[in-house]
Amino acid sequence: MVFKRRDKRSWLRLVIEALWPRGGWNRAAIYMKHRLRRLPDAPHRIARGIFAGIVISFSPLFGLHFAGAAFLAWVMRGNILAALMATFVGNPITFPFIAAFGVELGNYLLGHPRVMSPLEIFADFGRAGAEFWHNVSSIFTDDVAHWDRLHRFFFRVYLPYLVGGILPGVIAGIVGYYISLPLIIAYQNRRKKKLRDLLERRLAKRDAEMAEGGEEVIDPSSGDDVGDLKR
Repeated sequence: MVFKRRDKRSWLRLVIEALWPRGGWNRAAIYMKHRLRRLPDAPHRIARGIFAGIVISFSPLFGLHFAGAAFLAWVMRGNILAALMATFVGNPITFPFIAAFGVELGNYLLGHPRVMSPLEIFADFGRAGAEFWHNVSSIFTDDVAHWDRLHRFFFRVYLPYLVGGILPGVIAGIVGYYISLPLIIAYQNRRKKKLRDLLERRLAKRDAEMAEGGEEVIDPSSGDDVGDLKR
């Protein structure tokens, strides 16, 4: 196949690169920044997409961040690709801090404050996921489904995370919107100016070559000859 990788990556390699990209997170962030600025869309639509992607990154919808960001961007009439790329805000480095703050804030807002470490939170996610898939597989086997861990997980972690992630997500999204909008506008204006200057230089070069070659130079605005044949 034309686009098939020559060096097939193992599952271990895929996991390692998901946690730490080959060029490092700093290089990945720079790459994402350039891609966002070069999106062919109106600046306010791109900024709305960035807002949507950041907001969803603060939610516990793991596995659904792309779908959630795309849906929110569509509702807001933002750029969907920008929303997908902005979910990069949620990554293995930031997720522990986002989760810990979101769960603690959510528990506080729900009236039962309880401090949980990021390790405890992700351990609960792992146990809940294991129990969920066990219950799904029990439909086709003789195993008995147990929902007590999922019930405890929902009220202990998931609901507080969902509630507590809304406010910081919206605040971070607004900050991202107002930071990205002027940068995108400035970049697009500078890019348009470069393209306009390049076009003017090419037109000037063409006119000069036509004049030197003895061809007739026509003023398109008047339709009259503005040059004579030069031999």
